[in-house]
Amino acid sequence: MPPLSSRTKIIALFCAFAAGALLLVVAVTALMPERPGVNTASLVGGPFKLVDQDGAPVTEAAFKDKPTLLFFGFTHCPDVCPTALFEMSEIFTALGPDADKARAVFVTVDPERDTPELMKSYVSSFAPQIRGYTGTPEQIDVIKKAYRVYSRKVPLADGDYTMDHTAVVYLLDKSGTFVMPFNTKRPPAEAAAELKRYL
Repeated sequence: MPPLSSRTKIIALFCAFAAGALLLVVAVTALMPERPGVNTASLVGGPFKLVDQDGAPVTEAAFKDKPTLLFFGFTHCPDVCPTALFEMSEIFTALGPDADKARAVFVTVDPERDTPELMKSYVSSFAPQIRGYTGTPEQIDVIKKAYRVYSRKVPLADGDYTMDHTAVVYLLDKSGTFVMPFNTKRPPAEAAAELKRYL
C-alpha cells in the first residue's frame, strides 16, 4: 500500500480530474435543449460590449461575416486554455488558404488580470486569426451570462488564485448565431473540413 502522502496525492489528483470532467459535462449539457424542439441558437448568445486586444470597442457585431470559434478562458490558465488555443491554431493551419475566412475569439473570464496588453501578448503565441477580448468584470459577466458560461475564482495556498471555467469551444455561423459546441480534439484536417462548411 502506498504511503499515506502518496495516497492523498492520488486521491487529490483523481478528485481534480473528476471535477474537471463534471464541469465539462455540465457546460455541454447547458448548451443542449432542455425540451425536444427547443432551438439552442435562441438560448445561447446575445448583446455585449467588450474591448479587443488593441483596446478597441467590440460588440456582438464582431461575430458576423465569418464563422467564429469562441472560447472562454484566462491567460494564467496552466493547461486547458493553451491546449484549446493550440488546437484551434492547428485547425487554421489545416484550412490553408481559407484560414482568413474564419476567426477565433478568446474571451477572458479573469478581467482583473487580463488587460488588453496581456491578452495581445498571450494570443500572439497562436494563430493570427485568434483575437483576445476583455472588459470590466461587469461586462464579462454580461457575455458569460449570454453564452451560459460558468467561471469561479479559486484561491491558492500562496495567496494567488486560479479560475475554474467552462471549457467548450462554441461554433458561431456567419450571422453570429450559435450552431453547436465544436470538437477541436479530432485531427485538425477533419475539424477544418467541418468548419469549411460554414465559410
